[in-house]
Amino acid sequence: MVIKNVGLETVCGITSKLPDNKLPEVAFAGKSNVGKSSLINVLMNRKALARTSSQPGKTQTINFYNINDAIYFVDLPGYGYAKANENVKAKWGKMVEDYLHKSKKLRKVFLLVDIRHTPTENDKIMFDWIMRNGYEPILIATKLDKIKRSQVQKQMKLLKTSFHGGEKTKVIPFSAQTKQGRDEIYEILDEILQGEEM
Repeated sequence: MVIKNVGLETVCGITSKLPDNKLPEVAFAGKSNVGKSSLINVLMNRKALARTSSQPGKTQTINFYNINDAIYFVDLPGYGYAKANENVKAKWGKMVEDYLHKSKKLRKVFLLVDIRHTPTENDKIMFDWIMRNGYEPILIATKLDKIKRSQVQKQMKLLKTSFHGGEKTKVIPFSAQTKQGRDEIYEILDEILQGEEM
């Protein structure tokens, strides 16, 4: 996939109506500080279109990025941010579940998890939500450059076995620093676009 033009097209808050997009969508979900904005920026070949922040929980909206007028990257709000109050957390959850349930153009969901850690309860809930809505999530194991190479296989196995029914799940190790994993994600996006043309 060659990225020629990108733009933030729609921002949906808790009370916004989801856009009736005509192009296919791929969504990115993950907890607040897992590196979602960094991944999206690497995929878009942009330094800071998706806002990265040292303060987790910044993305409180669903952001639709138009890529090449061919596909949307949908940045879902980060979950599990401890300082957000319960009411706000519940609204974020409802917003994300509504999107997964209602989007007619969603083709694939990437769930980002930190390769260094055992998935959290929130990660497992998100995985189950995605499955329940009829999608098979692809796990993106972020922060690959932060662990020793000898640990990678062990951590990948841990990720696969941490999710209910996740043994068959595809896991892509990813580093925003080295860009490892980017081409593998591009291949999946290319397959989606080819599927749309058929």
